[in-house]
Amino acid sequence: MVALRRIRVLCGVVFVSGIAGLIISSIAGNNVGVVTTIGLITSLAAIVLLTASTIAANKRIDAFDDAAAEQLERNVDALIASGTNESSLRAIVRDAINLGRSTS
Repeated sequence: MVALRRIRVLCGVVFVSGIAGLIISSIAGNNVGVVTTIGLITSLAAIVLLTASTIAANKRIDAFDDAAAEQLERNVDALIASGTNESSLRAIVRDAINLGRSTS
């Protein structure tokens, strides 16, 4: 996330510098080559910012461990067989899963 923050700050600096450069080059004589170069650099910074933000926003899906899920289900079945209320137990398991997802 630190790298994304640095990219955002750098792109912001390029945007502000690009606007200033366009204004200065316009006042100084409206040189088409300079204006085009500044515009291209500013648009490249926008593309970099969009790409970096898109990549950073995509979270990876956690791997689902079938063996651990089967072991958990066996434990739940064993507790149900010993007389535990199934709906209450499954609610506790659901709450534990949600808690684990919110802290990671």
